[in-house]
Amino acid sequence: PGIGAKVLDDLGEELPNEQAGLLVLTDPWPSMLRGIWGDPQRFQDTYWARFQGMYFAGDGAKKDADGDVWLLGRVDDVMNVSGHRLSTTEIESALVLHPKVAEAAVVGAADDTTGQAVVAFVILRSEAADEASTSEGREAVSQELRQHVAKEIGAIARPRNVLVVPELPKTRSGKIMRRLLRDVAEGRQAGDVTTLADSTVMQQITDDLKRS
Repeated sequence: PGIGAKVLDDLGEELPNEQAGLLVLTDPWPSMLRGIWGDPQRFQDTYWARFQGMYFAGDGAKKDADGDVWLLGRVDDVMNVSGHRLSTTEIESALVLHPKVAEAAVVGAADDTTGQAVVAFVILRSEAADEASTSEGREAVSQELRQHVAKEIGAIARPRNVLVVPELPKTRSGKIMRRLLRDVAEGRQAGDVTTLADSTVMQQITDDLKRS
């Protein structure tokens, strides 16, 4: 109550529901950050300069069909692929625009050739899940989504892998734990899972990928 939130594009235009963009706050709240000690100009430049009269802390978001806000992560979370800086949020946004994708998370995984490679984890919509019930179906969906990203953003952003998973690892507040997905993408044992809302998710993901 009393807090106004909008999702904007890069030009400051409000986006319709189901489109990912930049989260801004149009009305303050009592515990809001009021400044940076000894550096008031930095406070203005960091949080208020991008959109006139609106507070922007650097988070991506979308509103669902009901108007509820979904946080998508930091927009300054970038990967360096062959010298190109790519935003994870931008690639995730492209993926969820595809009619088969319900949710997506993207991480940068170490790659000997490109420095980092794009690896995407996607949850499919129920109507598309049957299509990916076999290894051949999963591969077909993966290739379709890789091509979709290349078309929406460019060939440099095409994921090296698109992995279909049953769920994504999230904290109790709904934040996706990308470091755990990075562990999977780089073939490591997943790290500490005690902060997850469901600690069995990583085992589900690992088992599901082994079966595929």
